[in-house]
Amino acid sequence: MSQTRVIDPVGVVFGIVVPVLAAASIIVLARLWEPRLPAEVATHWTGSRPDGFGPVGSSAWTMALLVVMVGGGCCAIAALARSLLLMRRYMLVIGLGVTGVMVATFVAVLGAQLDVADATQTAFPTWSIAVGTVAGVAVGWLGAALLRDGRERTPASRPPAPDLPRGPVESPLVDRVGIGAGATVVLLGSILVPTVLVCAATDSWWPTAVVVPVAVLAVSLLRFTVIVDEKGIRVRNLATDAVVYDLDEIVGAEVTETRPFQDWGGWGLRVKGRGRYGLVTTTGPAVAVSTASGHVFTVTSARADELAGALNTLADRRGAAVSTDPTGLTEPST
Repeated sequence: MSQTRVIDPVGVVFGIVVPVLAAASIIVLARLWEPRLPAEVATHWTGSRPDGFGPVGSSAWTMALLVVMVGGGCCAIAALARSLLLMRRYMLVIGLGVTGVMVATFVAVLGAQLDVADATQTAFPTWSIAVGTVAGVAVGWLGAALLRDGRERTPASRPPAPDLPRGPVESPLVDRVGIGAGATVVLLGSILVPTVLVCAATDSWWPTAVVVPVAVLAVSLLRFTVIVDEKGIRVRNLATDAVVYDLDEIVGAEVTETRPFQDWGGWGLRVKGRGRYGLVTTTGPAVAVSTASGHVFTVTSARADELAGALNTLADRRGAAVSTDPTGLTEPST
């Protein structure tokens, strides 16, 4: 895909077309099943008993609108090729996961009321939540893997400023940032163990199908691999390149101190104004990489000095012509 493309066709298909088709399928299915359904179908449950009812047509249109507005609203950003790739991927997975839950639940609810004279006796199909979550997240992950980075890149016209750190180049320089293996096990355990205990106590195992994808997604937001080499800097997550800044566009890299909550409002991938992105997983040193297009990408790392020094040294070697353009960027913005 061209680097200057504004719209990602894959993102359009998975982030817009799929939710719209899912919404349309709800309406079509409701029309086909309407002759076999009660005059008013159950639409809401408290415990095991339905306590809300309505015409199937209005219920279908309401759910279809929710699918488009909530599910589609979450994952529509996947179509914007110039938005940060990591953000587009996560929003696509979340949006299609929500879409899957809503569609599967509604279809299962209607299916449970086929040829039923009295909707008040209908049991809620709890298994549909698990099926919808797994199916939606699976489709979302497939689409996320196929997305391509269309972020606009502007070649740097000057080498990094002389006062920025330099250092020996270990190529590739690899650092794993975020929570470690031990913390990962603890985090997953704190999520999964209570879920298993509750499921065992209630003799219902469908919640695990909902919790497991959510737990994996939560952990993946806190585990990344940062790589610096002759190509630039890239961040890998879930075995794919999630954030990539080419060496030719890097204006400079500096070391800074950052605090997740005070400076960024939380952990993980953060956005702070236009073009300012952070991958913050701990308090302490971070490398802030500035590009000619105006982006500033901050990554917390215990090896921030090495990462910044290697990037600036590599940028010095790229052989770019020195420009006297007064609009050229000479120092990174912090």
